[in-house]
Amino acid sequence: MSTLTARMDLPPAARSVPAARHLVHELVRAWQAPQDDGDVALLVTELVANVVDHVGGEAVLSLEVELSDGWLRIAVADGSAVRPVVGELRGDQPRGRGMQIVEAVADRWGAEDADGGKRVWFVVGPPVD
Repeated sequence: MSTLTARMDLPPAARSVPAARHLVHELVRAWQAPQDDGDVALLVTELVANVVDHVGGEAVLSLEVELSDGWLRIAVADGSAVRPVVGELRGDQPRGRGMQIVEAVADRWGAEDADGGKRVWFVVGPPVD
């Protein structure tokens, strides 16, 4: 199977969250990827929203999508070197569950250095019958 890739730059603004979700939805559909669209949309939302919430500013976020051998890898790169953490859920905080969701839904996830910042990625495999 061939590898399909796409990359797009978006501003780290709230409007980029639904834009990223829509772009990935269209790619997954066009590529006929086997992954659950709802899971992928949720994961993309969490990664892009983290950049909007924690990085913001004038930086650009890069959304990278790759489909290879039935595996979907999506990454978001930004200009901040601060890595995400899976925080402990506390009842007094209405937010902060994003990386818990990523850890629970994705098959794998991680973060790596990228161009003076970081790239946070997740991988979702094909459904198991």
